[in-house]
Amino acid sequence: MSLGFRLAASDGAARRGTLATAHGAVETPAFMPVGTAATVKAMRPEEVARAGFAMILANTYHLMLRPGAERVAALGGLHKFMNWPGPILTDSGGFQVMSLAKLRKISEEGVAFQSHLDGKAHLLTPERAIEIQHLLDADITMAFDECTPFPATETEARESMERSMRWAARSKAAFRAREGYGLFGINQGGIHPDLRRASAKALIEIGFDGYAVGGLAVGEGQDAMFAVLDAVVPALPEDRPRYLMGVGKPDDILGAVRRGVDLFDCVLPTRSGRTAQAFTPYGTVNLRNARHLDDPRPLDESCDCPACTQYSRAYLHHLWRGGEILGSMLLTGHNLRYYARLMEELRAAVTAKRLAALSDTLTRGWARGDIPAR
Repeated sequence: MSLGFRLAASDGAARRGTLATAHGAVETPAFMPVGTAATVKAMRPEEVARAGFAMILANTYHLMLRPGAERVAALGGLHKFMNWPGPILTDSGGFQVMSLAKLRKISEEGVAFQSHLDGKAHLLTPERAIEIQHLLDADITMAFDECTPFPATETEARESMERSMRWAARSKAAFRAREGYGLFGINQGGIHPDLRRASAKALIEIGFDGYAVGGLAVGEGQDAMFAVLDAVVPALPEDRPRYLMGVGKPDDILGAVRRGVDLFDCVLPTRSGRTAQAFTPYGTVNLRNARHLDDPRPLDESCDCPACTQYSRAYLHHLWRGGEILGSMLLTGHNLRYYARLMEELRAAVTAKRLAALSDTLTRGWARGDIPAR
């Protein structure tokens, strides 16, 4: 196995472990901030690390289009290029090809598409997706897959899943194994448990360093997502990391950790930080709301981030009313710190076998909501 993964504790299905990579260790369960185009928006790399994150995610599709994988490789690889010394996971580009690219055409060979940036024609195959991620020097490379759209008929989901499994085998054949580097397969099959289990079986037969669950958080709803996890996670190897792609909201993460998931990524904390939405123990807070105009309180008294320790709600509201860039920077930093603290709490609770109690505390807090100043 190219990556090291050691489980240290469990609480029910939930796990705590350590993922060892060429660029450092990651304590799991862990959340990865999204640095799509070699940057976590509104944050410097050292700020992301200080917020409490060991690993970030970057994207094959975006980086192949701009500035180009070969250029990044010539400049020393993605870690040096973006000044991030820690581990990096790169999405294979399959989701972005389906969601962003123009005039895409799927065949057994791969996906032919036109760039959403300039209309230039490209062909992304499993072999090219793996090559790009190798050039980027990703610690964790993702197999190329087709993200099954939602809704899809069972027949459509089956055809898509089976194609992804054939692409997974080609991805494995193209991957260059190195110590500290690994390749993850991606489970597909829509919301159909039998297809998800068949996908898990196919991936295990191919053999990967980790297993991701893809094709969720695309409109199916939380209950359907959890039903898929209930079906597929027990079918995945216990001694390999499990990654739920593109998820998510704090309560999604909590539910997935309780089902045995180890890794997460999502644009939500950074995107929300750029739209005045802040995550707190009492749910989300919209800093655009006029009720914050004269509020001297910190955004979250329990938080140790700069937004909460150095500024008032009134000032944060002022920044948004004035369209100041600092507002996005402070709230993005706060949201990332909130997610890091959430993962710290989850890891500690699994170790102490107190995850059920923490779940109750978190759920009650989110349900209570933010209380306006008197």
